[in-house]
Amino acid sequence: MISPYHHAPILSPIFNKNSKNFVVEEKPLYPWSNRGEWLILTIRKKDLTTHELLKILSASIGVKKRDIGYAGLKDKQGLTIQNISIPKKYITQVEKFSHPKIKILQTHLHSNKLKIGHLKGNRFFIRLKKVSAIDAQKIDEVLKHIQQYGIPNYFGYQRFGKDNSALQGKQIIEGDLFIKDRNIEKLLINAYQSELFNKWLEERIKISNILDEFTKKELKEQFPHEVLEFAKMQSHPFKLLPGDMMRHYPHGRDFECHQEDIARFLQKDIAPTGLLSGKKAKVATKFAGEIEKQYYALIPRDGQRRYAWIFPQDIQGKYIPKEWHYELNFYLPKGSYATVLLEILLNKDIRA
Repeated sequence: MISPYHHAPILSPIFNKNSKNFVVEEKPLYPWSNRGEWLILTIRKKDLTTHELLKILSASIGVKKRDIGYAGLKDKQGLTIQNISIPKKYITQVEKFSHPKIKILQTHLHSNKLKIGHLKGNRFFIRLKKVSAIDAQKIDEVLKHIQQYGIPNYFGYQRFGKDNSALQGKQIIEGDLFIKDRNIEKLLINAYQSELFNKWLEERIKISNILDEFTKKELKEQFPHEVLEFAKMQSHPFKLLPGDMMRHYPHGRDFECHQEDIARFLQKDIAPTGLLSGKKAKVATKFAGEIEKQYYALIPRDGQRRYAWIFPQDIQGKYIPKEWHYELNFYLPKGSYATVLLEILLNKDIRA
């Protein structure tokens, strides 16, 4: 994962992803209606996947898994708070429910069953250990850049599993692998789409870094004149290119990039998007399109565009010198990964 910020890797901090050092709280898309036939359970779980949570609820309460609604999948390693919907008729069983790794914090009535995507975003807490005072200062400096400019919206390593799922997705598309289970097939193809997106985004950040570091004279053989002129107008670390597809932030319509959008990107009113390959998706044009088309794939399902850049909010960093700990709090929109922010911040792979 390539960082847009020109800092050396911060090597000393250690991140152990567990319930003491990683906490995520789901933020609903809208207030609960407090009426209706659905019961919203705000649940705190520890060291369980969302699917493991649903299995336990189904067995304990008697509700069928297909009747349980949820807005997003949450990590297994860590303490996570998320919302689940079940039919109201199970309220008596909910009141009797008990499990050592699951606590029901609140209940509300609501008029609709929760569906994937029905969340605004997530609030995160991360604790880093063995952080020296010097590295804490470096983290503070990079956080200032992230606060000002944002981060690339890579898919996190969690998207790809442990079994080279992106490669399997590519093999399915090319006809070299057949998966009988359609849900697994979809997951593998999604992983391949995500890998193409990440590769495109890495390429764009490489280009941005080059455009930032060298003069127009030094780059005149590598880039068209209009691209250099457009890029050199920009102070943002991610350089917009002619033909980029932009989107109002944090949601809105897509449109082609123009010169006046440079200031709007700096103001966080809009952000560039990248392609998740597939049918019917809008594509970039001009020079941006020439780069994007290298990462197309003939995927037999509808494609879409995804924010290539996001703006974390409410970022707070606190160094605790006595413990050699550094604590982070921040908010990310849905579909974004806290581990990506951490890897950008430290400029290194944190999976080890």
